[in-house]
Amino acid sequence: MQFPAVMRMDLEASIFEREKLHHEHYPDEELVARGRAARRRAPRGHQADLETKDRPDPIALLEEQARSRVQELIPIRYGRMLVSPFTFFRGAALVMASDLSRTPNSGIRAQLCGDAHLLNFGLFASAERTLVFDVNDFDETLPGPWEWDLKRLAASLEIAGRSNGFKKQARRDIVADAARTYRDTIAELAKMGILDVWYAELDIAAAIDEFGGRLKARQLKESEKAVASAVHHDSAHALVKLTELVDGKRRIVSKPPLIVPIRDLFSGAERDKVEANMKELLEQYGRSLPYDRRALFEQFHFVELARKVVGVGSVGTRCWIGLFEGIDTNDPLFLQFKEAQASVLERFVGASQYTSHSERVVSGQRLMQASSDLLLGWGPAIVDGEPIDFYVRQLRDWKGSFAVDAMQASGLSLYGRMCGWTLARAHARSGDRVMIASYLGRNNHFEEAIADFAEAYAELNEQDYEKLVKAVRSGRVRAETDDGA
Repeated sequence: MQFPAVMRMDLEASIFEREKLHHEHYPDEELVARGRAARRRAPRGHQADLETKDRPDPIALLEEQARSRVQELIPIRYGRMLVSPFTFFRGAALVMASDLSRTPNSGIRAQLCGDAHLLNFGLFASAERTLVFDVNDFDETLPGPWEWDLKRLAASLEIAGRSNGFKKQARRDIVADAARTYRDTIAELAKMGILDVWYAELDIAAAIDEFGGRLKARQLKESEKAVASAVHHDSAHALVKLTELVDGKRRIVSKPPLIVPIRDLFSGAERDKVEANMKELLEQYGRSLPYDRRALFEQFHFVELARKVVGVGSVGTRCWIGLFEGIDTNDPLFLQFKEAQASVLERFVGASQYTSHSERVVSGQRLMQASSDLLLGWGPAIVDGEPIDFYVRQLRDWKGSFAVDAMQASGLSLYGRMCGWTLARAHARSGDRVMIASYLGRNNHFEEAIADFAEAYAELNEQDYEKLVKAVRSGRVRAETDDGA
């Protein structure tokens, strides 16, 4: 059974593919032969392999990553990673990238998300104001072996299944179903025309309708609730949650350390300097937008900026939220300015072709998503005397997610298949879908290997989690708790 593909036109997509993913055009028969040759070089069954000998210390990798981040926020990152093996996994993208670099490589490249765990998929509004389900985190995006994304997704499903208390066979079925959906979807996309592949997207309401019969009543109700509530998560909703009126003017509410307005972080000349840098960033950001989107953005005026702590893996990177107003204080726009550092994949697959990491993130997002944020763009800024790349998007635009930690096995299986379909579609836009389909073949050898890999990696992840626990107890690293995990 396949998820429905809804055809909608994305007017911005194809002009952003600059990562040299194109290859010569070959007849399909030759592409099929190339996919089978890749299978001989890296047999599908070997995708279960996980090399742990002489493996880098995972805590050392996290410490290395922390050096370029805001030091006062690093304990929050470790605190969030300590909540469970699953939150550790979310923050350990570099650790897994290192491990993946030591696994069999198909040699077939596509634009990767780079951090394709199951919570980096979700709901948001398309530019046409329809609700879509897609990958929604691209901090680590780079071209690389397509199977790396799928392995991270598979491992996250196994780890989430353990966290939810599912039995071993149920977890294995969930992982195998997601990998099978990826294989079946790639096979279908390999038969489609280029434009049809480009326009394909998952209709979330139709997907829930189609598979609703497999969910228990409570799970179906929760899924429908998540879809319905997503449309209320917009700038107007953020205005109520994040601001207050002070002397007739909107101000961002301070909730340290998670949200701190610049009026509380800086004072005097230092604050003036930050605001001047912000003005330059906004000008650069505006120039990164297509002309029509720039005209839209320029109708809003800047009100206030605040530092915001987000996610698990991103904690410590510089992240700001900006409040803008349109015709009055009740016509808001919230933008998120998020630092883009080097991808965790870079040392293993090669450096980006882009001149800035923010442009890398935005271009990778536009390439992989069926429809990207209306105001997605980028720009540089000087922070603490250093040039920082920021990518920019709306803070909340119909954004929603499903409560994975409350799902029963049937619900997580549905969610995993949705993610598998979405990932296959994203890879098909940039990678050679015929070669990937030929590599995967028609039997279940690949998904069984991926299920084996996911189980092994979940065991390794639990060991790494315990190493972090010990590192905190010994004082090697410091952890702080907060309510944002």
